[in-house]
Amino acid sequence: MEQKRILVLCGGQFAFPALQTLGLEKFLCGVGIGKGENEALKVIERETQNSGLPYQSFPTKDSLVNLKSWIEELQPDYIFSISFPFLLSEDILSYGEERFINFHPGPLPEYRGPMPLFEVLRYQEKETAISVHFMNPEFDEGAIILKEKLAVSPNETYGELAIKLSERTAMVALNVAHMLQFGSQIPRTEQDENQARYFEKPEVTDTFIQWKRMPADEILSLINACNPWNQGADTLLQGRNIKILSASLSKDQHTDSPGKVLQLTQEGEMAVSCLDGQIINVQIIAGDFGIQTVERFAAKKPVVGLFFNS
Repeated sequence: MEQKRILVLCGGQFAFPALQTLGLEKFLCGVGIGKGENEALKVIERETQNSGLPYQSFPTKDSLVNLKSWIEELQPDYIFSISFPFLLSEDILSYGEERFINFHPGPLPEYRGPMPLFEVLRYQEKETAISVHFMNPEFDEGAIILKEKLAVSPNETYGELAIKLSERTAMVALNVAHMLQFGSQIPRTEQDENQARYFEKPEVTDTFIQWKRMPADEILSLINACNPWNQGADTLLQGRNIKILSASLSKDQHTDSPGKVLQLTQEGEMAVSCLDGQIINVQIIAGDFGIQTVERFAAKKPVVGLFFNS
């Protein structure tokens, strides 16, 4: 049986393990990358050149005008999309029905949108999923082929979850490739629109800690959801922009107003009061001063008794 040829459209580093796995198994016939990080672009371009694979960059949505002709030149059996940042038009999708397959790093239809990892962590989900689905002219709406569920570990950060999903996506992509190679029929289940939610890319208002409205667990979840892509959750300290990258729940409680720096602990952490009487201990912060431990920051600026605010 002739090996299926798969073109992968991707958006950067998240797709690396899948590219390597599909390449080793001889499924990969080309790589297209859209608007990725500069270093990721260089790495993918170098690796494709070394392996002799066709490579194209699509830095803007307008550059997709060349995508269909490139696909027709390569003649892949299937096109996998792994964190590709642009919506594909009906004209591009007309290359072949059920040939375009997206690997969405979140549960569908509940977590549609460009950054489901952030939303899954912010809403304190205990599990997430890699949702494999056929592509149509709308974001994340095509029929689902399969879902691979993964547990979300306690206190897991965005970066940690992204690495875990990236590595698992490689295995899921390989399994799908084998299904396409040897299966007689591809499974499909239409998405339930009654359960659908679409989340836009987070804005500044989404990343700010609301000390007077958010209990401790929500604050910690937001901090984890913002680390490292936003360098932590945003807040203000005496009008100064501060990002909190790392914090944990204290066993102690308080009766003060929320957002107050109660003390510096023996471990050099900043104990901050929360709305629900809980206390979080802040370890690492960032700002125009760089990324620092709280202990170092507090050595230069007295903080006990000050209030964080949004």
